Amino acid sequence: MTRKELIQYCLKFPSVYEDYPFDIIIDENAWTVMRHLGNKKAFAFIFERKGKLFVNLKCDPALADSFRNGYMGITPAYHMNKIHWNSVEIDSDVPTDLLDEMIRNSFLLTKPGK
Repeated sequence: MTRKELIQYCLKFPSVYEDYPFDIIIDENAWTVMRHLGNKKAFAFIFERKGKLFVNLKCDPALADSFRNGYMGITPAYHMNKIHWNSVEIDSDVPTDLLDEMIRNSFLLTKPGK
């Protein structure tokens, strides 16, 4: 999955938009933040590190450790709260259906009204 495909996947959720709050110049090194329109909360932070594509996703703390223990491609979130957020390496040992589920859960955990 490419960065563009990951962004497009996140944009399929209702009332979301992409943001670039950390970078003046938007290029392949910029952090893309996927946010809810209603409350501006972020549910996905897309970035590249050491030539690899990652996404930080919010996660129920009870599940976070089990994901980390089960997959090499899931680690405590880079530059974020390590209890509530995981970094997922794209094109790693993490199955696509699990990545989809993790994105959806992050979206639901941060949506307006929560």
